[in-house]
Amino acid sequence: MMASRSCGNFFDLASGELPDVPRTPRGLPRVMTIPGIISDGNGSSDADSDSTSSVSRERKIIVTNMLPLLAQKDNGTGKWRFSLDEDSLYLQMKDGFLPDTEVIYVGSLKVEIEANEQEEIAQKLLDEFNCVPTFLPSDIQKKFYYGFCKQQLWPLFHYMLPMCPDHGERFDRQLWQAYVSANKIFADKVMEIANPEDDFIWIHDYHLMVLPTFLRKRYNRVKLGFFLHSPFPSSEIYRTLPVRDEILKGLLNSDLIGFHTFDYARHFLSCCGRMLGLDYESKRGHIGLDYFGRTVYIKILPVGIHMGRLESVLNLRSTGNKVRELQEQFNGKKVILGVDDMDIFKGISLKLLAFEQLLLQHRELQGKLVLVQIVNPARSAGKDVQEIKRETYLTAKRINEVYGCVDYVPVILIDRSAPRYEKTAYYAVAECCIVNAVRDGMNLVPYKYIVCRQGSSVMDQVTGVKPEAPRTSTLVVSEFIGCSPSLSGAIRVNPWDIDAVAEAMNMAITMPDAEKQLRHEKHYRYVSSHDIAYWARSFMQDLERACKDHYDKRCWGIGLGLGFRVVSLSPSFRKLSVDHIVSSYKRTNRRAIFLDYDGTVVSQSSMIRSPSTEVVNALNALCNDPNNTVFIVSGRGSDPLSDWLAPCENLGLAAEHGYFLRWNKTSEWESLVADLDWKEIVEPIMKHYMEATDGSSMEVKESALVWHHRDADPDFGSCQAKELLGHLESVLANEPAVVQRGQHIVEVKPQGVTKGLVAEKVLSMLASNGKAPDFVVCIGDDRSDEDMFESISNAVSNSSGTAVPEIFACTVGQKPSKAKYYLDDTADVVRLLRGLASASNPKPRHNARFQVAFDNVF
Repeated sequence: MMASRSCGNFFDLASGELPDVPRTPRGLPRVMTIPGIISDGNGSSDADSDSTSSVSRERKIIVTNMLPLLAQKDNGTGKWRFSLDEDSLYLQMKDGFLPDTEVIYVGSLKVEIEANEQEEIAQKLLDEFNCVPTFLPSDIQKKFYYGFCKQQLWPLFHYMLPMCPDHGERFDRQLWQAYVSANKIFADKVMEIANPEDDFIWIHDYHLMVLPTFLRKRYNRVKLGFFLHSPFPSSEIYRTLPVRDEILKGLLNSDLIGFHTFDYARHFLSCCGRMLGLDYESKRGHIGLDYFGRTVYIKILPVGIHMGRLESVLNLRSTGNKVRELQEQFNGKKVILGVDDMDIFKGISLKLLAFEQLLLQHRELQGKLVLVQIVNPARSAGKDVQEIKRETYLTAKRINEVYGCVDYVPVILIDRSAPRYEKTAYYAVAECCIVNAVRDGMNLVPYKYIVCRQGSSVMDQVTGVKPEAPRTSTLVVSEFIGCSPSLSGAIRVNPWDIDAVAEAMNMAITMPDAEKQLRHEKHYRYVSSHDIAYWARSFMQDLERACKDHYDKRCWGIGLGLGFRVVSLSPSFRKLSVDHIVSSYKRTNRRAIFLDYDGTVVSQSSMIRSPSTEVVNALNALCNDPNNTVFIVSGRGSDPLSDWLAPCENLGLAAEHGYFLRWNKTSEWESLVADLDWKEIVEPIMKHYMEATDGSSMEVKESALVWHHRDADPDFGSCQAKELLGHLESVLANEPAVVQRGQHIVEVKPQGVTKGLVAEKVLSMLASNGKAPDFVVCIGDDRSDEDMFESISNAVSNSSGTAVPEIFACTVGQKPSKAKYYLDDTADVVRLLRGLASASNPKPRHNARFQVAFDNVF
């Protein structure tokens, strides 16, 4: 059992027994294995199954909290009637897929269905709409959505911390367990209808952030995309969440994670670095995180709108009539429009204060400028919402009392569910649109406004505008909303700066028409070309690219509960069996053994750097066998290695990655002849970065200089490491030195000094003496050891001898490597060394005391 209660077994997290949820009707066949023969899809979904199937056509499974359906109960018959919600983003995104793509939706209904009706309705929705309802039990639904999602995740992701009980809800583990339970129910529904080998599954938003873990655990190679439609907060905010690791790991079980802006992606990557120690890199424009051998890709792409849907509303007769009415109502006046949900992050009251300031500072606008604020119904209830609503009404009332008159109402509040045609009409007549949210994931109001201002042929007839007439629009947008980066022609504001927002609104309405036209044309080009279809198509193309090598590697599922992850490695990569290597060891006569030191024979976490008695005994047993040549190959300096391994008289040592080499304790250290004048250039530069980066340090070796930043701030240390790397590469361009970045280090060393060259040199020396080995083992744990793995393979392939030696290249830990084998940890390495030592023959006769001690170990 893991230490954190939130990291336990899946079913423990789901509050014990999961509710009995009706299964999805099997009306939808999953797999067509042979033309004309349908499989019911009830076969095994073993994680390492190599079986493949072909589906009748390409399928996408879209998983959302709510299905894109409208539901209404007939009062007379008591029967439910369903229809597609044409305004749903998730329904509109189908336009981005190929015409023959089958799209299936999994999610909840916005209404509660009685248990005795669920089976019938599930079948109906599947048959008529390709929708699979989850039917969350009422108690779980309330705690999941209104509890954990709306009271805890949503405020936190919008930078609101529960500093006191009156300001946000404190973390409640029962709500978290309901969240996990709901995600588990969603996973069950998805796997009932999915063919994981062929279908692409696309999960949406913060309601379902641990769903990828359930799906990845069920089927290791599932093709999984996730898109977050809300902001992702900075690490300082996100780290306050008690279940922060579980959610991060949930997202990382996806193949592709999408964000609206680079800021959101950057915050997510920062959290991965600070909390999980993960680093990322950009290759050919794609950002990728290496997560246990799997590359998790990050996509930055703001969502768009459905142009056709909006244009069709523009052409409605009701829209035209409303536009005529508004033109008459606001004749001689300019309209500034706001359309927002009633919640604490939309900045409605700040907008009103800025408008008040504008009327105060520019008296000439009084009587001529109107702010129309359409307020969408609140999506959640609570004291915060009631307070912001009260403040909005009081502010609007004050402005109207001070600046209004009989025929002039400065602020018009429309606090009801306004029909789409009415909103569209207001968009069409507004001189300026302002979105003043203090934090918002995306916000598509500016996009809709731009399209409505472009108009249509029908709307032009209504308004009397000639088709060739120039179109204009102006936007004032908060710099804290997701659409802001893509609207380069908008006037960006800090919503908290009342004076600046007031001045921005004044600038927007007094701007010359020619400039308004240029800004509008630029925005319209972007909005019309980056619509919802473009967004869906682009994401799915990247998801297909991210999943293309799923079957090129072997997968292992490791970890408990929400800590589960998949290790993805080469098909030939397997754990090194002690029995297997000992058997080969006994069959051979000339053996070469290369061992890394830190992280291989001595644990990285150990405070004591000298080897244990057990390791010393095993090394001595191997070294004293005349058929063996044993080397420790380390990045450590020659002095500490000599001290720590003094008891091993016949052990070869290679220090500082091979710059120094010694065949045994009695031989002299050999050093490469190298020009080290570059150290005088590097040392002051490294010292400067050390002094500028709190927590960093510099290590001076005979042949190398190393800058360590393990104890520095993760983000700052990584940033400084990249800067130092570039700086040193620039100044050392003509010097015989190489600059390398490793795990929390930047190292400069002479050219041609690698652990791989040590292995090549030793093997070459043995071959020239007529003792070419027929058994080679090489064990290491980090990036520098990969050179050894590659070198011993090359040495064998280039060997002119007839006998091909048996090679055991082995890395410590299950991770991507050039090695063919792995061992789990240092303890495994020591067990292997003990096994080889016990098979060593003949036993050395000159050290009887050692032999007795060694035999006692076993």
